[in-house]
Amino acid sequence: MAELTIKCPSCSKQKVAKYGFSFKRKQRYICRNNLCKKNTFILDYSNKGWLPEVKHKILQMAINGSGIRDTVRVLGVGMNTVIKQLKKNKQTSKRR
Repeated sequence: MAELTIKCPSCSKQKVAKYGFSFKRKQRYICRNNLCKKNTFILDYSNKGWLPEVKHKILQMAINGSGIRDTVRVLGVGMNTVIKQLKKNKQTSKRR
């Protein structure tokens, strides 16, 4: 039987336990590290907008001057996802 070691995508620790299933019947995991900012996660998201790599790519494309429609077309995510991520980043940059 194969054994899979799972790391938390936020803190990269292996203190992870199974935490039930999502509505789409995907396995959820919980990080047992108390200092981790993200407590639950799914390994294979069906919505690409939830992936941290895509969120980072949205911000990088905005910094490089790509428009919202161009970002939607290239990354294959929804327009509302791009707008929401840009608004969220704008709010966090004001706090700094």
